[in-house]
Amino acid sequence: MRRRAWRCPTWMTCRRWPAPGPDEEQLDAEYYDTADLRLIRAGVTLRRRRGGHDAGWHLKLPAGPDTRREIRLPLGRAGGRVPPELAELVRGHTRGEPLQPIARVTTRRRRRVLLGQSGESLAEVAEDDVSAQTAGDTTVSRWHEVEVEVTGGGRRLLKAADELLCRDGLRPAGRSAKLERALGGRLPGPASEPPLTPSAPAGQVVLAYLRAQIGKLTSLDPMVRRDEPDSVHQMRVATRRLRSTLRSFGKIIDRSGTERLGGELKWLGDVLGEARDAEVLAERLGANLRRMPVEQVVGPVQARVHGHFAPSRAAARDAVLAALDSRRYFSLLDELDRLLAEPPLTRRAAAPAADALPAAVRRGYRQVGRRMRRARRAPAGQPRDVALHQARKAAKRARYAGEAVTPAIGKPAARFTRKMKKLQSELGEHQDTVIARRVERELGMSAHLAGENAFSYGLLYERDACAAERLQAEAHQAWKQASRSRYRRWMG
Repeated sequence: MRRRAWRCPTWMTCRRWPAPGPDEEQLDAEYYDTADLRLIRAGVTLRRRRGGHDAGWHLKLPAGPDTRREIRLPLGRAGGRVPPELAELVRGHTRGEPLQPIARVTTRRRRRVLLGQSGESLAEVAEDDVSAQTAGDTTVSRWHEVEVEVTGGGRRLLKAADELLCRDGLRPAGRSAKLERALGGRLPGPASEPPLTPSAPAGQVVLAYLRAQIGKLTSLDPMVRRDEPDSVHQMRVATRRLRSTLRSFGKIIDRSGTERLGGELKWLGDVLGEARDAEVLAERLGANLRRMPVEQVVGPVQARVHGHFAPSRAAARDAVLAALDSRRYFSLLDELDRLLAEPPLTRRAAAPAADALPAAVRRGYRQVGRRMRRARRAPAGQPRDVALHQARKAAKRARYAGEAVTPAIGKPAARFTRKMKKLQSELGEHQDTVIARRVERELGMSAHLAGENAFSYGLLYERDACAAERLQAEAHQAWKQASRSRYRRWMG
């Protein structure tokens, strides 16, 4: 749903408000945050609302550039104490700091629904008389606010409402949330990011990429805690991007100043990796079993596969939650904040991006070439599997380096990045077959020792072995494409 708010100190003088009486309700909201407002600075709001149809605890988390995810709990009997379930979800922001009331906002709301010709809802219009008081302040601020939430009318209706209300003397709200307006001067204004161009300082380009990945990591924290699909994978990717960027651009951001941080990112990535690898393997074997004809599934194969992965997935999940609640993790987040606030930039960081950054990507590209040649020469079996896995790591670093410079370099870097992504995907699928075959062999041996038929595990193993051969050939073809001069000419 699209939503927009307007404010006016003299709302009651506006002429065009329709005559029929609206539904009216009074809402009392108490907002919670740390003393230094860590939640609201991260785009998170936590409130306890009484009155209205949605009374209860509301936690709103960023879920994209213009959207937020809302989690609700009933008021309960805990009075003003934040429910442990919600406090847990924001620990990545609070990092041990207590949550306390920071503001109280009272809203007298008159709500109208705009209907179409067939009676369908097009939008909800809310007229709010708002009074707000921050903790420790005796001053009460008041304002009038109109909010239009489109439910079926689309952008044209929102634009028409904008024009009508502005003609009547209202102005677009400077801050979208009532809490942000109530806090006013305690919050910094929105930071304006300078454009990333070929002439922009190289350090600025690298820091912009790091900032984006740190933002992803912290926004994914509550989703991982809630065990939402793909959240562990996405958080692991953000962690790897951060570590890879620090390594690739060590001549822009002094590597000696980020060596410890890189080690801590590796620790977090390894913990997340255990959970992700168990998840991927379980899904892969389950999908392969579902594709097998019924007559080829001999014995309690599904039960044995589930029994193999259930304990390891549970243990990996416990390890992730323990890591996210650890002092070590909070220290890592603090260190990432310091990296952005006081980056250890080198003299090279002041050079134009087009001059300083392609060399780092070129080094990553050349490492991919060396490792792909090594893999082609390696004997079949484990030596080649290991060599291809090392080539995959190099392709991933080259891809992330290409991603980091793309906003400044443009299409040439974007094309190179896509080629590295394809190579990494082919090599990643190959590595999945390597790990899957180890598990399939182990499952087959366990089934045999338990007196079961191991026929189905042998079929799974053979299919993954055939897939590995195909993926090796596709990976070499992907590298042949990626190494063409037109994709790397921009690197110099």
